[in-house]
Amino acid sequence: MDVVSYNRDAWDRRVEEGNEWTVPVGLEVIAAARRGVWSIVLTAVKPVPKEWFPRLQGADILCLASGGGQQGPVLAAVGGNVTVFDNSPGQLARDREVAEREGLAIRTVQGDMRDLSAFPDESFDLVFHPVSNVFCPAVRPVWLEAFRVLRSGGVLLAGFMNPAGYIFDWDEADESGALVVRYALPYADATSKPRAALEAQMEKGWPLEHSHTLTDLIGGQLDAGFVLTSLYEDHHPEEWNDPLSKYMPVYIATRAVKP
Repeated sequence: MDVVSYNRDAWDRRVEEGNEWTVPVGLEVIAAARRGVWSIVLTAVKPVPKEWFPRLQGADILCLASGGGQQGPVLAAVGGNVTVFDNSPGQLARDREVAEREGLAIRTVQGDMRDLSAFPDESFDLVFHPVSNVFCPAVRPVWLEAFRVLRSGGVLLAGFMNPAGYIFDWDEADESGALVVRYALPYADATSKPRAALEAQMEKGWPLEHSHTLTDLIGGQLDAGFVLTSLYEDHHPEEWNDPLSKYMPVYIATRAVKP
């Protein structure tokens, strides 16, 4: 199965349906960012600490697998030279929509997050990579490419799912929200789910996910050459009524620097 092509179409469909991660930021958000009042997320709830960012005015920024008209336009309004790279043309269209509406200079490039050959070595000061590598079959190439396109002293900010959440069968949760432990890690929808459940997911056009390991998610950054400088965890929003978030963080965010 060509997961990248399938997920490209699936996210285009999410755009049409108005998924919350595909809804562009409003006029007031950009106006506030231009005044220096802003925040963006790598995960679901917690804003990224301001001290995690390098100087943004005039910085060359790659929003990696970060389409949707949200983070990229805010960083552009703050003063960054922003390129948004995403697998979904529909998501990239959201960024262009905000750029045209607000007079922001944002470059959009479509492609697989594991292949940044569209960019020369040492092109960026910041790579901003929110939770999205769950839709990619392998994460180590993402770190290697991020390292290559960053300048020395450049910063990688990344968000990803805690892989522990993938041991549960979310399709079989009962009415009380109790979860059934079913899957071994690393998990992938395409190979771990029973055929009937996978077919039902694909009939709905939902993206296919992959868990990855902490060895690849964190160790992979270190092996690529990054120096990890900070980390935090996050939960799902309370209104999602996620039973797992009541007991443990479901997201991890990291800050790493290219020496």
